Amino acid sequence: EFEELQKYERETFDKMVQQVKDCGANIVACQWGFDDEANSLLLQHKLPAIRWVGGPEIELLAIATNGRIVPRFEDLTSEKLGSAGTIREVSFGTTNENMIIVEHCANSKAVTVFVRGGNKMIVDEAKRSLHDAMCVVRNLIVDNRVVYGGAAAEISCSIAVEKEADQVSTIEQYAMRSFARALDAIPMTLAENSGLPSIETLSFVKSQQIKQGISSLGVDCMDTGINDMKEQFVFDPLISKRQQFLLATQLVKMILKIDDVIVHKSGEQ
Repeated sequence: EFEELQKYERETFDKMVQQVKDCGANIVACQWGFDDEANSLLLQHKLPAIRWVGGPEIELLAIATNGRIVPRFEDLTSEKLGSAGTIREVSFGTTNENMIIVEHCANSKAVTVFVRGGNKMIVDEAKRSLHDAMCVVRNLIVDNRVVYGGAAAEISCSIAVEKEADQVSTIEQYAMRSFARALDAIPMTLAENSGLPSIETLSFVKSQQIKQGISSLGVDCMDTGINDMKEQFVFDPLISKRQQFLLATQLVKMILKIDDVIVHKSGEQ
């Protein structure tokens, strides 16, 4: 019975390999992996294979090669195959780690960024920087409008809110002035993080915006001697800046809603 089972398994493997060859494939990538016998059988039929590919990686591989992920061998057709120019294995690092590189893919817009660093912290920081940069590009695709960076937009908004508060005679003007002071906290923090005197920097930039009427003046974080963010080519996507203001305002509103709730100490009625 064991020999019959082994024979059946061998015949099943042969059928699967033949189905792969009939559809025209010359390399196989599997997500869930396969055993040594299947790997040996594939090599006998001159079909190199990538034995184990992670879930996200196989999806990215399918996108890059314009291939389809096929769950059953019966579904294999030549139309579902992807294509690539070269597939090679490269060793790198002091630990001789291996990486399979797929180049000259059918979908040339799909790329992989390989990040290396001295330690994990440097690599993670580089990954976060790349993610932030790609998010900026995504935001510009959604809405291509931009505002000046270096807290120039926040200072300009603060001046506009304070000017509008002067026209309000009711008690609401104090809430508007508080909102303007909250906006001023952003350039102050930016100046402090850049090693500049926060209060002096904010006062100077704010006064220059009012005198010159130029809304592009901001904090010179790079110490170039130029406060005009337009000349420094420092911009922020409008969609992200607007979302930051909305989230901060919503958070304050949530706190104000529960500000009058008094928590009694234990034993008090």
